[in-house]
Amino acid sequence: MADRKTEIKSAYKSLGKAHSFYDGMMTCSTLIGRFVTKLVWNMDREDALEYQARAFEMIPADFNGKLLEVPVGTGVLSMPIWKTLPNADITCLDYSENMMASASQRADEMGIKNISFLQGDVGNLPFEDNTFDAVVSLNGFHAFPDKEAAFRETYRVLKPGGIFTGCFYVEGSNTHTDKMINRFYIKSGFFTKPFDTITSLEQRLKKLYHDVTVSNVESIAIFQCRKG
Repeated sequence: MADRKTEIKSAYKSLGKAHSFYDGMMTCSTLIGRFVTKLVWNMDREDALEYQARAFEMIPADFNGKLLEVPVGTGVLSMPIWKTLPNADITCLDYSENMMASASQRADEMGIKNISFLQGDVGNLPFEDNTFDAVVSLNGFHAFPDKEAAFRETYRVLKPGGIFTGCFYVEGSNTHTDKMINRFYIKSGFFTKPFDTITSLEQRLKKLYHDVTVSNVESIAIFQCRKG
């Protein structure tokens, strides 16, 4: 497991150094980003915006509690949202120092003051039980080497009644995407088996949470639920 974590960290370290490419791909805001998103994910920019909007829609516009984002990545998707929540207490955690450094720089440039950054492992979160009112995880679970630990830890640190929401890759929704993930993304160290399907994800979440909603845009699952 330690070796796999090192591989993942190395893979995302390279992205952190070239975050303009990564950001362009995540937001479909560059020509190469739109090309890769269509080639791998069969999505256009509207599709990408749709799944990203769904991942955030459970967070109220007037949210003023404690929020954990894990992993934060470069913050390209989340920082524009966190900027609209000036009364929230936001903590961003990532295993990759380089990715997190990009996110921290972005927060500084956007003038976001109510935010802190911490390097750490989602499988062993450095927080007490029932700490956060919301936990957000964007495009992380498909990379986590110990997914069971990640689900346990995100549940543990969430307060009763708290929101758990986000998105990640699931297999079985698009055969072409599944082939691309197996051929390139796993070998490059970005993604780690095993992967959930839409059905297995919904079943998993319903064992832990209430008000579970799972939907998808192509091979990206969006989940929304509350801790009982």
